[in-house]
Amino acid sequence: MFKRLLWLVIGIGFGFGMSFWVLRSIRRTADRYRPERVSADLAGAITQLGQDLRAAVAEGRLAMREREDELRADLASRPGARPRT
Repeated sequence: MFKRLLWLVIGIGFGFGMSFWVLRSIRRTADRYRPERVSADLAGAITQLGQDLRAAVAEGRLAMREREDELRADLASRPGARPRT
């Protein structure tokens, strides 16, 4: 008799625990897809994309200038080359 009572109590406890866990999981998922949260996440992603694009363009321009300086130095070091003004 005590065995059955023990397993009944364990089952009830497990059932309550799982119901609270499932409810919490559903609430988190619902909060994640609320319009305020989605729009905030989207705005943050767009802002980050703009920053990444600006950084990529700046890095590309710097690399372009360095390569152009290398090419001009190489051209100037060749015999018979006229320096550009």
